[in-house]
Amino acid sequence: MPPHHPVDVHLLLLRDNTILLSLRRSTDEFDNHWHLPSGKLEIGESATAAAAREAAEEVGIDITPTALRLIHVAHVTAPHHDARLGLFFRADRWTGEPINCEPDKCYELQWFPLSRLPDELIEYSALGIAALDSPRPYSEFGWQQ
Repeated sequence: MPPHHPVDVHLLLLRDNTILLSLRRSTDEFDNHWHLPSGKLEIGESATAAAAREAAEEVGIDITPTALRLIHVAHVTAPHHDARLGLFFRADRWTGEPINCEPDKCYELQWFPLSRLPDELIEYSALGIAALDSPRPYSEFGWQQ
């Protein structure tokens, strides 16, 4: 099978110097860890359309693709996981109030001050959040140099 690299879209939803995170519900090592609302790019879908779709599916808000701003790209890998490319989009405006639309995948949603992020934050998500204060538009994580 040829190698493939899924493309993930992540949402950095910001309000009053806080960021929305979801507590992951899964059967892997990331269960009960915080992460950004996110999902995979589907065939035939633009990255901003995917991010807007994921916003609606995961947290029940409406974001127009033009309201999303790409702030970071991360190429990551980890043992027992496919390498992937993550696109991190910032959104400061949307319609609706975020709610947990996927309780089978998420225990809860919570707003965190950017200055006090949870210890159990998935490192992949942390890359995008760190980019809010960094001029570096690209990072790599998990690769052997």
